Amino acid sequence: MNWDHIIVGAGSAGCVVAKRLADAGRRVLLLEAGGRDNYHWVHIPIGYLYCIGNPRTDWMFRTEEEAGLNGRSLIYPRGKVLGGCSSINGMLYLRGQAADYDGWRQMGLTGWGWDDVLPLFRKSEDYVEGESEVHGAGGEWRVENQRLHWQVLDDWMAAAQQWGLPATRDFNTGDNEGVGYFRVNQRGGWRMNTAKAFLRTATGQGLKVETQAHARRLLIEDGRVVGVEYEKDGVVKQARCGGDLVLSAGAIGSPQILQLSGVGPGALLQHHGIEVVLDQAQVGANLQDHLQLRCAWRLNGAQTLNTLAGSLWGKAKIGLEYALKRSGPMSMAPSQLGAFSRSSERMETADLEYHVQPLSLEAFGQPLHDFPAITASVCNLRPESRGVVEIASPDPKAAPRIAPNYLSTEGDRAVAVAAIRQARAIMGQAAMAQYQPEEIKPGAGFASDDDLARAAGDVGTTIFHPTCTVRMGADAAAPLDAQLRFRGLGGLRVVDASVMPRITSGNTNAPTIMIAEKAAQMMLAG
Repeated sequence: MNWDHIIVGAGSAGCVVAKRLADAGRRVLLLEAGGRDNYHWVHIPIGYLYCIGNPRTDWMFRTEEEAGLNGRSLIYPRGKVLGGCSSINGMLYLRGQAADYDGWRQMGLTGWGWDDVLPLFRKSEDYVEGESEVHGAGGEWRVENQRLHWQVLDDWMAAAQQWGLPATRDFNTGDNEGVGYFRVNQRGGWRMNTAKAFLRTATGQGLKVETQAHARRLLIEDGRVVGVEYEKDGVVKQARCGGDLVLSAGAIGSPQILQLSGVGPGALLQHHGIEVVLDQAQVGANLQDHLQLRCAWRLNGAQTLNTLAGSLWGKAKIGLEYALKRSGPMSMAPSQLGAFSRSSERMETADLEYHVQPLSLEAFGQPLHDFPAITASVCNLRPESRGVVEIASPDPKAAPRIAPNYLSTEGDRAVAVAAIRQARAIMGQAAMAQYQPEEIKPGAGFASDDDLARAAGDVGTTIFHPTCTVRMGADAAAPLDAQLRFRGLGGLRVVDASVMPRITSGNTNAPTIMIAEKAAQMMLAG
């Protein structure tokens, strides 16, 4: 069948675009390399622990060994399942700042300012408190309050206010500076992913979804993308479309597929024996990600997840509460309390984000410590460091080389030092004194700027926000224009977090859904 559109990738963006195009009467083929989202841990919020690092739902990528992380390599989860990263992520609904999008517009990207994109955020939204000037109601994308409470987090929030941050109930008004509880993409204690929210609500009859369909390369004829070659059940197939093909494989997958198709840095493609169709040096470049510094303290007399989940009886209570009420720790997002602050007085807007958790562990996936503790991870929202995504082989199933290049600039290292000092200052406020906090990460022995810069490399880990690898821009060097059309190739739009010209000041899932809404709007406008 000759489709109107083919969408490669049924993740956070692909599901949105598929619904909007199909509901408008377009014939759409949606291809997903992973399987259906029928794994129970996709839908139970705490299930991200069992989806990340699981080949059933995760691409299982790793970074290169990073000099800025003192030679460490990190896991780099990406969703490989219907719903993509929205099926395995932290479920936090955060748009970023108005200044992020106004900055995009000032870069020459007309139509991408805050006033332009706010209606698109509101279009999808079904906000727990109803409709307002900044929030939408009745949309597909449910936003709710968390269904649990921890006294130790309330006390950390009080400490942040004592330090100087204002309390806030809403991080999504355009100015996110302050401290408060995150809102989450859940409905009644279940995860909301884009497969449930958008695909399952599609009314168009012309939508076909194929899972376990691994894209191998784009089909390019006479300078135009006309379809895609993909593998399903061991058989290599081709599908063609008359209108635009939408590449929505994510900030890692989209540049990889482009490079496999002969579109990317010419020398890299030639090195792997791939014919150069279009020499585009920026495909795979400009990788931006948020590095979190996991600062943790041992506490005395605090109720935390470490103590609650430390016994069989505690685990049974947790399971029973979720079974009966859909609340408690099994409904937890990875981070419950958040804060946005400035690393120095020179910053006009918040450039640090805290994810505060009533728990501690050595590293993601490892057991909780056997003592009460709190973790306050803090990340630089606007890193200067730029990384790269490159194919490592002409084999479409081989993982690409991912090198984020964390902490590679003097500015990023300075912000990291300031962030750790600020986290310590908040923990040193009177509201936390009752717990007699003892710093365990990075450790009180790290005192000088040089010590803390080195410690940042030890405790730093990704918060899984890769962006900007197929960026849009007004400059001719950018792969995409402001309409998300690929320069130098007809019939191709890229729609996912890779298109961002600069990373947003917060978690990246909500902005990706907004980008998909705008892309569908532009495509339907002709």
